[in-house]
Amino acid sequence: SSFTPIWLRLAGCDIVSYLARRSLVLLSSSQLSVPTTIFYQLLQPYGDGICPGGLRAKCFVSNDIYDYIYVSQGKTSVSSIDDNEELEYTEDAFNVLGFEEWEKFDCYVLTAGVMTCGGIQYIQKGRDEQAELSECGPDTFVGKAAGAFGVDAAAMVKAFCKPRIKVGTEWVTKGQNIEQATGATGGIARAIFDRVFKWLIEKCNDTLIDASLKKANFCVCVGYRRL
Repeated sequence: SSFTPIWLRLAGCDIVSYLARRSLVLLSSSQLSVPTTIFYQLLQPYGDGICPGGLRAKCFVSNDIYDYIYVSQGKTSVSSIDDNEELEYTEDAFNVLGFEEWEKFDCYVLTAGVMTCGGIQYIQKGRDEQAELSECGPDTFVGKAAGAFGVDAAAMVKAFCKPRIKVGTEWVTKGQNIEQATGATGGIARAIFDRVFKWLIEKCNDTLIDASLKKANFCVCVGYRRL
């Protein structure tokens, strides 16, 4: 599989970690493959006491993991992992590492938006191959994803279905079919997940780096999947 190198400094050491196979965010069809734990944590009842209205409401998610196709095609539970307890540990870690409230919740909400993208289902417009959505209200998957990303839902749909591209010196609108629009949606979800992951590492660096310590170099592979 492919790996994306990310530099991480922890307690005076230079560590290289790898965000392995980001495509797992989009598809986990194998019965042996379970995606990132954080997606499951967002749906847990412990989040009800984290913020006014509860974490699920803030993240525009339900309490049913099967509403989210990106993260429910493989195993959805592991006997040795209590997702509710893991959310409590995650919350504690954010606080111990000195994350601001807005940073913590932006991370939660963006992550929820990533998995919500899997529910966006395009339809074909008439007899041509142009992709479109029948509706994009606030209670639809696209509306919730747009809310999580802080953008207008209609504008986001237009960017996926009829993106503007530059041809020479001119900007033109390119029609996309269902497969292309779905791929574009998945690409944005994967890119956001990647950037949130890298941002978390940079934030941890800012908190944990101690310039007074003697440095040592070694390699480590940071796992982000359940075992």
